[in-house]
Amino acid sequence: MPFPSVVRLGVFVRVPYKKIVLSRKNVLRRDGHVCQYCGRTDQTLTVDHIIPRARGGSDSWENLVAACVGCNNRKGDRTPHEANMVLKRRPIRPNHVMFLRHFVGSVDDHWRPYLFMN
Repeated sequence: MPFPSVVRLGVFVRVPYKKIVLSRKNVLRRDGHVCQYCGRTDQTLTVDHIIPRARGGSDSWENLVAACVGCNNRKGDRTPHEANMVLKRRPIRPNHVMFLRHFVGSVDDHWRPYLFMN
C-alpha cells in the first residue's frame, strides 16, 4: 500500500520542551563522540573546559567540549590558544532536533527541508 513520505500539518500546537540537561553524556553526544581537538574517535573521551575552571571558566554548554585523554592532558590548564590547539567547531547549546537526529539515525532526503537539517 503506498503511503506519503511527507505529511503537512494544518495546525501546529507548540509543546514546551524541557531544557537538555548539561551532563558528560550529553556533551559527548552533542560532539558526536569525536575529540574536538584532533578528531579521533578511537580513544576514551573526557570533557574539557575550554577556559579552565581555575581561570574562571564555567560549567556551561559553550565552555565544555569532548576531548581525548591525550589532547586534554596536552592542553592542561591553558586555553586552546595558549596550548596552540584549535577546536574543530565552536561548542553551542544543543536543541532537541540535534538529539532527535541521534536517535533517528539516517533521515530520508525528502524530510530534510522540513526538519531544518540542510
